[in-house]
Amino acid sequence: MGIYEDNLKGVILALLSSGFIGASFIIKKKGLRRAAAAYGVRAGVGGYYYLLEPLWWFGMITMIVGEAANFIAYAFAPAVLVTPLGALSIIVSAILAHFILKEKLHHLGILGCVMCIAGSVIVVIHAPPEHPITSVLEIWSMATQPAFLVYVGSVIVWVFILVFHFSPRCGHTNVLVFTGICSLMGSLSVMSVKALGTSLKLTFEGKNQLIYPETWFFVLVVATCVITQMNYLNKALDTFNTTVVSPIYYVMFTTLTILASVIMFKDWDGQSGGAIVSEICGFIVVLSGTILLHVTKDFERSPSFRVSNSSPSSPTLSVRLCSGNGEFKFTEDAVSPSEAICLRRQELY
Repeated sequence: MGIYEDNLKGVILALLSSGFIGASFIIKKKGLRRAAAAYGVRAGVGGYYYLLEPLWWFGMITMIVGEAANFIAYAFAPAVLVTPLGALSIIVSAILAHFILKEKLHHLGILGCVMCIAGSVIVVIHAPPEHPITSVLEIWSMATQPAFLVYVGSVIVWVFILVFHFSPRCGHTNVLVFTGICSLMGSLSVMSVKALGTSLKLTFEGKNQLIYPETWFFVLVVATCVITQMNYLNKALDTFNTTVVSPIYYVMFTTLTILASVIMFKDWDGQSGGAIVSEICGFIVVLSGTILLHVTKDFERSPSFRVSNSSPSSPTLSVRLCSGNGEFKFTEDAVSPSEAICLRRQELY
């Protein structure tokens, strides 16, 4: 299946978006570290002093530019095409983290980058064309269909469970908690962003959609979801290693977004079985690449993979997770005072 003209515009915008967003992870991480060093309170434990750090704001501006390009891309191409291309932001993030944050990229991590690129190419080649939409009322009809309402209800329930039950108990030891909240809310924000982007596109074409209250409802949903995402993404970045947060967030966010898009916009309707299978295979290749990036980074980061499994001095999982933000370093020695302090801080949190 060839790339349609609108799809091509969406692909170009998605590629630009990935570059800016990937760089923003690194810039914001540097800003979070500076703020923690200057004020002594980390974002991961509820501090908001990073709002006073210019470097963090530069990272936010970079991310906003990337998100703006992504926003426009959704107006031209389906989510099953635009969203998987976000894998390229992981590649950018991993490479910059290697050189700037000194988070070493393993040789197998390079293979993971290649897999992400190959999978993205497969997705682009077999992506469906954008279904023509003439009014925001059509999108509202899609958003209020029973199947999608069930999905929205499930997302809201899970977000409340993660925020009020799991976050206070294991948010700082399990990376899936903060990233899970971001991903669930992100899938809803993408659907609203696509709805809003399509409405603005139609408005610029002379079909005013701003007169409909549905358009402004989507604006409210986008604002709510994005604010929630940013809050918990900051917590995740400050608590865990960047090359851990980025791939896991991408895998969860992309999977949920594609599921939501298939339910709401019915992207796969009219496609052949072979094209759908090819898209799924490409997506699996991308996911495999991101997982490989994560796993090989863990090999480099933890000495427990470099010493004998029978060694009693290997750090525990809780110690490794506590060290995810890069503030604590490992040694080959037995449990050190820094590890004891780290465990003590976990008990206090």
